Amino acid sequence: MKKFMSEFREFISKGNVLDLAVGVIIGGAFGAIVNALVDNIINPLIAMIGGTDVGLAVVLRGQTLDFGKFISAILNFLIIALVVFLIVKSANKAKDLVSKKEEEEEEATTKTCPFCKSEIDIEATRCPHCTSELPEETEE
Repeated sequence: MKKFMSEFREFISKGNVLDLAVGVIIGGAFGAIVNALVDNIINPLIAMIGGTDVGLAVVLRGQTLDFGKFISAILNFLIIALVVFLIVKSANKAKDLVSKKEEEEEEATTKTCPFCKSEIDIEATRCPHCTSELPEETEE
């Protein structure tokens, strides 16, 4: 039990719980916005085009089958999924740009011999492949 509690404390201290909580809260707020968009804008537009109320409901033996609410739920899901996809895609692109920039900023440890075009250590004064004396490089 002690190991479980120490792992739990470590999990909480890493910030994972805080990130998860923020994600849930923002997701709930975004869901409310999407619901309002579908219920107040998209559904009335569908009703105008289709010439019928979006509350496409059928009553069978006292039970209501509300196809309009089901269609609204599908639209909500698709809109949220699209936005999440776009956010993840842009975050991954930004992450890739940062990692490429970091790779470019790393110092070079090798250079190319101007005579035999072999890759050699950056501090070499003679090429180990063709034994040519390398010209001194001046730093700018």
